[in-house]
Amino acid sequence: MARTVARVIVDALSEVGVRQVFGVVGDALNPLTDAIRTTENLEWVGCRHEEAAAFAASAQSQLTGTLGVCMGTVGPGSVHLLNGLYDAAKSHAPVLAIAGQVPLAEIGSDYFQEVDNDALFSDVAVFRATITSPDQLPQMLETAVRNALGRKGVAVLTVPGDLGERELTADRPAWFSLNPPVSRPDGAAVRRAAELLDRSERVTLLVGEGARAAREDVLTLADRLAAPMVLTLKAKAGFEGDANPFQVGQTGLIGNPAAAAALQDADTLVLLGTDFPYRDWYPEGPTVIQVDTEATHIGRRVPVDVGLVGDTGATVHDLLDHLTAAPAGSEGARDRSHLDKAREHFDQWRAGQARLADPSHDEGLAGRIRSVLDNRAHDIRPEALAAAVDRVAAEDAVFTSDTGMATVWLSRFVEMRGERRLIGSYNLGSMANAMPQALGAQCLDRERQVVAFCGDGGLSMLLGDLMTLKTYRLPVKLVVFDNRRLGMVKLEQEQAGLPEFGTVLDNPDFAAVAEAMGITGIRVTDPNEVESAVRRAFSSPGPVLLDVLTNPDEIAVPAKPTVEQGWGFAVAKVKEVVRSHGEPKGN
Repeated sequence: MARTVARVIVDALSEVGVRQVFGVVGDALNPLTDAIRTTENLEWVGCRHEEAAAFAASAQSQLTGTLGVCMGTVGPGSVHLLNGLYDAAKSHAPVLAIAGQVPLAEIGSDYFQEVDNDALFSDVAVFRATITSPDQLPQMLETAVRNALGRKGVAVLTVPGDLGERELTADRPAWFSLNPPVSRPDGAAVRRAAELLDRSERVTLLVGEGARAAREDVLTLADRLAAPMVLTLKAKAGFEGDANPFQVGQTGLIGNPAAAAALQDADTLVLLGTDFPYRDWYPEGPTVIQVDTEATHIGRRVPVDVGLVGDTGATVHDLLDHLTAAPAGSEGARDRSHLDKAREHFDQWRAGQARLADPSHDEGLAGRIRSVLDNRAHDIRPEALAAAVDRVAAEDAVFTSDTGMATVWLSRFVEMRGERRLIGSYNLGSMANAMPQALGAQCLDRERQVVAFCGDGGLSMLLGDLMTLKTYRLPVKLVVFDNRRLGMVKLEQEQAGLPEFGTVLDNPDFAAVAEAMGITGIRVTDPNEVESAVRRAFSSPGPVLLDVLTNPDEIAVPAKPTVEQGWGFAVAKVKEVVRSHGEPKGN
């Protein structure tokens, strides 16, 4: 018997290895969700908001490198997918979105809930198409999946409401060719890059997520070049820890001065698998060599002397074959003073950060003086919370983080050692991503520890999907940095010399909200109880929300603070003090 459109799609998703589909049921999706209901190895995860569904699918794709799938029904259901799909697109995550549509005969008539999906998804999708006949399957589905996986992006397949139950006249299994190619750069370009590196005295590597699969070769390259390794945020997982004696942390606003100095002091900069976008943080003057799989990425952030278009692992392997043991004109091994200086600077910075993260810091003389300036209410330092999580979390935990200050504290105090993984909205910069991404990650493995670093603003934006964690008994641990603020916006305003405005959040007791939903909730207000609360949360079965009241005035000093930023912050604080005497609280 011929299969229906819905059955063909669902069978193909199961065969390609998809294990969960995230979405909100209804209308045009009903035939598809019914097909999922009767498919043994495919699970429907009903979310409370389609944006959360798209974030969850994207998280699965980023963690596995395989296809993530979400669904949104007619009109508003599909529109709600957009933000999560934009995050997937910016993260180069292969995601297939199945979008509902009005019946075929009504398309173009301004029917109830009708939206032009092909136009709606035109900017976010590498492929989009509307099925108008059952006989377009399975070929159209194959094309969508190949585009998502081959181009590492979002594919959108629209299914009109009256097509899902129609049968194909010529049925056949879906066929997918999914073997990714391994590309190598031009040999002459590799030799030219090796010659430049041989002549260089101070090489620094800027390493991105695209180099993660080539970790051992990248470490060998760093050793051969005696090069400190600056990491992008997405490269933390795979390159941090004691097993990498070359890394000096991150650069940029969330980075540290050792990484900034390692970049600035280099005479040659090598970019490996990164498209780090912040131009102000690139050094001026050094020779630049860039390795990337995408030719369009070469030189778009900083002028490049040699561009190597190819797989990072294959390219680094070729480079190693062409490098000499020591720079031309030197005697013996390469001078390691540039690396040693960077590592010493990094160790000193980390020691200072560790003092800030000590719960007893504010009890000492320096801490008491500092508290008078920035923590008069003696709230919990977010550094202490992040450091406690780092100590307690499993060595193979999956971390997600909300955009904003939660990411700052994770970046500086949580080490992605061992088999830990990290995902977040680090390219789109969306709010509210940590909890739904953790949802998707936990669905992959109910036994693996998943920890979400949530901002209070981000958590409250998609608060309804806490119920999804409870419904599907997903043991995600939600760590809420509850500073009653949109903290990053507050910092931006103050650095620009503006008084804080519009950032104060009238939060509920999030732990009590979690308890009302049937989730374990723990609220912490005492700095001396932070670590015990983290241990209790992480040892408790099922989902847990840890609501920690953190200091709203905590300052995250950039790696290279400018005079303008310092002056702007001082001016802003004066304005806030003056204003506070004559204006209502929170304005």
